[in-house]
Amino acid sequence: QVQLVESGGGLVQPGGSLRLSCAASGITFSMYDMGWYRQAPGKQRELVASISSRGTTNYVDSVKGRFTISRDNAKNTVYVQMNSLKPEDTAVYYCNARFRVVLTDREYDYWGQGTQVTVSS
Repeated sequence: QVQLVESGGGLVQPGGSLRLSCAASGITFSMYDMGWYRQAPGKQRELVASISSRGTTNYVDSVKGRFTISRDNAKNTVYVQMNSLKPEDTAVYYCNARFRVVLTDREYDYWGQGTQVTVSS
C-alpha cells in the first residue's frame, strides 16, 4: 500500500518560513520523481516545485529564490523549505510521486492527503 504523508504545515506570518516534509512508503522512492503542488480556494492545483529521481529541480516562477525542494532517498522523504512566505502562498500543499515505465508508457501517480499552509498576520 502506497502512502505519502505530509507534515509541517501551519500558520506563519508574512516573511516567515516553514519546511514541509513528505514521507513515502510502499514505493521504491529513489526511482520516483517527486513534486509539491498547492491548491488555494477557488483556484486550480498548481505545481510548485519538483525534483526528479536524478535530483533535477524545477520551480514555478512565483516561488523561485524563496522555496527549495530536496530529497533524502535514505529516509524516503522529500522536503520543501519555504522562506519569505507571502499571503498568496496560502494553500493546501500536496506531495506527489510519479514514475513512468518507459517501455510501456504506464505511469504510477500517487498523492498525499495535503497539509494546510496559511500565511497571515
